[in-house]
Order: sequence, then C-alpha cells, then structure tokens
Amino acid sequence: MSFTPLIRQLIDSFRILPGVGQKTAQRMALHLLERDRKGALRLAHALEVAVNGVGYCEKCRALSESPLCSICSDQRRDPSLLCIVQGPMDVFAVEQTGYRGRYFVLKGHLSPLDGLGPEAIGIPELMDAITEVMPQEVILATNPTVEGEATAHYIAQLLHDKSILVSRLAHGMPLGGELELVDGGTLTHAFAGRRPISQ
Repeated sequence: MSFTPLIRQLIDSFRILPGVGQKTAQRMALHLLERDRKGALRLAHALEVAVNGVGYCEKCRALSESPLCSICSDQRRDPSLLCIVQGPMDVFAVEQTGYRGRYFVLKGHLSPLDGLGPEAIGIPELMDAITEVMPQEVILATNPTVEGEATAHYIAQLLHDKSILVSRLAHGMPLGGELELVDGGTLTHAFAGRRPISQ
C-alpha cells in the first residue's frame, strides 16, 4: 500500500528525529491520524511555540526562552568553574551531579570529515568567554569518543599558556558494573585514571 502525499510528508517529518526509522515514523504518523488527532494538534502547536520561543543563552549558549538562561542569571553559581559540554542535553545531565559552576555549550565536536572545524562548533566564542570571565578551572566534559577526546585535547592546547587549571571528566568503571562485562576501552581508561586509596 502506498501512502498519500500528505501522509508521506508526515512520515518523512518524523524521520528527522534521531533514532526514528521508517517503521517507527509510520507508526507514529498513523497513530496520530487514526487515534489521537487532538494530541496531534497539541503536538503541532507545542512544536511551533517552542521553535519560535526557545533560543540560545547569550552567555553559555544553552537553550533558553530569555536572553540569559536561569543558570547564567543565577548569582549563586560559582564563576570560577566553567564546564564545557558538547550540547544543551549535556547541561541537564551535569546539573544532576550537583555541579554549581557555569557552562559553555559547544555546537557538537570537531569533525573535519563532516566539515565541523573550530569556528563551526564555537571555539572562538569559547575563547572570548574564557578571556572575559577568566575562570580558575575549565572542566572539559566532552563525550568520551574519538571526536570528543580530540575536541577536549584541542581546547586544552588553546588554554595551555593561560593560568587556568584544565581538567577532564574521569573515564572508567561504571558504578555497580562488573569487571567481566566492561569493554576494553573503558577498562583501559579506568587503569590509566587509577588513584591511590587514602588510608
């Protein structure tokens, strides 16, 4: 059975979401059309309002509905700590740890093959922000992937001559994990990052 042009357009629209393939997009589109048209209209309205009303914080570049996000406008945050993350979702993840410093959100990671150089991900803006604030510590919280490591290394090199402590999130064993189930790369990082047990 072939879909009508409007249904095909709806299915294709769902496919722009990460992790949504052809079958999942079809299920979502048909569910909304067959069983939940009010929900579909609510979804369409919420998307339109969010796309028009949510922008980026002028300071940290996290998603925000105002020029400054709630974190940057919070005077209780520690300006001596600056955590660099790859995207807005990472801010929400780090916030769950109780971190109370500031953030800078990159637009991804360095990837020359994809045409993502320093300018594309916001490195010049990052350096301007660091020069303006001069934090005592910059925490590189990019993903533990090849690209994330390369991005962290690149930023660390740029900060080498500044009087700033540059740290990297630790990698290694997951809490509650079993040694035999941990992959080799994670185990290698865990060994490299081992530290003495204080007596």
